[in-house]
Amino acid sequence: MSKISRDEVAHLAGLARLAVTEAELDTFAGQLDQILDAVAKVGQVAADDIPPTSHAVPVTNVFREDEVRQGLTREQALAAAPAAEEDRFRVPRILSEEA
Repeated sequence: MSKISRDEVAHLAGLARLAVTEAELDTFAGQLDQILDAVAKVGQVAADDIPPTSHAVPVTNVFREDEVRQGLTREQALAAAPAAEEDRFRVPRILSEEA
């Protein structure tokens, strides 16, 4: 017995905004049934004594350790700025005073 109907496939196709022909509805319903059967078999195999895993092999963190480093001084940062004013970056006004 089919687990998913043609109407359900048509509904899913509509949600996904896919144009599906009548023949494709039958094909996709059969394919989705096979997918649902495969997922059900995996659910049957999974045992309670087996912990869930996200990776088949152990994964280790490859990031470097955080180290405090000297940053730019105010003068160094402002040296590359196109415009500076009162020890700050000067940027064009984008909002009017009437806010």
